[in-house]
Amino acid sequence: MYSAPLDAASTDANPIDLVETIALTKDWAVDRRTELEAAMEVPGHWCDYTLFFAWSQDLESLHFTCAFDLKVPKNRRADIYELLSLLNERLWLGHFALWHDDGVPLFRHTAMLRHGLDEDTLEEMMDHAVAECERFYPAFQFCLWGGKNAQDAIAAAMLDTVGEA
Repeated sequence: MYSAPLDAASTDANPIDLVETIALTKDWAVDRRTELEAAMEVPGHWCDYTLFFAWSQDLESLHFTCAFDLKVPKNRRADIYELLSLLNERLWLGHFALWHDDGVPLFRHTAMLRHGLDEDTLEEMMDHAVAECERFYPAFQFCLWGGKNAQDAIAAAMLDTVGEA
């Protein structure tokens, strides 16, 4: 499907409109909070993820997060901060962080859109965020509930299985 690029330099351009369009075509519930913000729930293999988008017209940038349906207890945050550091070494785009107030792990990325944005590129960005969360969700589980340290949690999560059970 061809979509014309969104001209981010235009005063009428708002990538949140494009976010809303993609969500509706995928039949995902979207909450358009303001003209500059939107949130949606996206189903994953391990959990449902909350994607949040914020457009800064001044910076010509789209910031988005993909939050896990998971809360880190305060007494486990030091281990998770170490895990985040090790995971971020493996990423080319975006980074993992922990929302301090709620203890929710999330993937974050900001895209500068001075030259515009098209539907395919935005969808790839969304898919990448969810894919990274899916890839490393088991590491969070191993670290939080499996009693593994950060390095062992990543090693256990990265095991490639062969065949079917």
